[in-house]
Amino acid sequence: MTSVPTPIPSRTQYVLEEIKRRILTGRFTPGQALVETDLAAQFGVSKTPVREALKTLAGTGLVVMSQYKGVTVRMVDADMARAVYDVRLLLEPEALKRAVRRGASLDAARDALARADQADDTAERSLANREFHRALYVPCGNPLLGRMLDEVRDQAALVSAVAWAADPSWEREASEHREILRLALGGDADGAARALHSHIASFVRRAFPEVGADFEAAPEAQKEDGQA
Repeated sequence: MTSVPTPIPSRTQYVLEEIKRRILTGRFTPGQALVETDLAAQFGVSKTPVREALKTLAGTGLVVMSQYKGVTVRMVDADMARAVYDVRLLLEPEALKRAVRRGASLDAARDALARADQADDTAERSLANREFHRALYVPCGNPLLGRMLDEVRDQAALVSAVAWAADPSWEREASEHREILRLALGGDADGAARALHSHIASFVRRAFPEVGADFEAAPEAQKEDGQA
C-alpha cells in the first residue's frame, strides 16, 4: 500500500512557514538558537506546534537538532554549498531542458520574474526568485525529479540568503534570469539549460570562492568553446 502523508495541522503549518520565512530572509541567522518557549510566545501558540514545525524543518535541512545545543539554524559553509549546488547543477538544467522540449507553460516563471523585479524588499524578492526557479523545473514531466529538487530548495535558499547578506547581487541575477527565460520561451532547450547551469555555477563561485573549480561551465558550453 502507498502511504498517504499526514496533513500538517494549521497552527503547525503557520509556525513552520513563519520560521522558514524568517530563516530564508535572514531574520534568523545561521547558528542562532531557536528556543521553543520563545517561539511559542512570539507566535501565540503552545510549544507543541513549534516543536512539530522544528522537526519538519530539521528534515528539510534548515535547522539542526542537537541533544546538547538544542535547535539552531543550520550553519552555511563551503561544504554545504558544494553539496547543495552540485545536486542543483546535475538536475535543474536537465529538468528545464525537458520542460522546454515538451512545450510546457512557463507563465508561472514569467510571473515570478515580474514579482522579483517589482519587489519592495529583500524578503519579497528572495521568495519570488525561489518561485522563478521552481517554475522552471516543475513542468519537466517527471514529478519525482521535481520532488528531488524541492528537497534541496530550502537549503539552496539558505545559502543564497547568507551570500546576499554579504554581497547583494540582485541585478546581475535578474539579468541572468531574464536570459534563461528568453531562451526557454524561444524553444531553445539546450541554450536555456546551459544558461541556467552557468547561472547556478557562477553564483556559488562568487559566494564561495573556495569551492572554485568544482563548478565549471556546463559540458555542452565547454564543447562549443573548443575545451572538450
